[in-house]
Amino acid sequence: MTQAKFSLFTDGGARGNPGPSGAGAVIKNKSNQTVFKISEYLGDLTNNQAEYQALILGLNKAKKEGITSLDCFLDSELIVKQLNGDYRVKDAKLKEVFALVAELLKNFDNISFKHIRREKNKEADMLVNKALDKALKS
Repeated sequence: MTQAKFSLFTDGGARGNPGPSGAGAVIKNKSNQTVFKISEYLGDLTNNQAEYQALILGLNKAKKEGITSLDCFLDSELIVKQLNGDYRVKDAKLKEVFALVAELLKNFDNISFKHIRREKNKEADMLVNKALDKALKS
């Protein structure tokens, strides 16, 4: 496993809430070069469920690649505050995905969650829209 620090940028979105949703995740190395991209259609979910699913996709990819040190950047303040323990998870469906994230965290020696403004998360956002556009055209 690699101890080098990587960054994970994730975004999830739904067209309608709930509605057709997608996820995007970008993993960058310490030189800020993109090393992995994920763009996936998720089906009908809420926006918050899609945000969690995007994070799960990114964490699974990092785990598969042997990454153990990760800074995660999300533009969902709610999800970041839930993951950092500032807010309780009340929604039953979000509790399920929160539990999946909690289980995945056991694979990392060093992990953090930070909120960033949407403008700083354009690459992950673009991947969400790419997944949605592709799925909704077919």
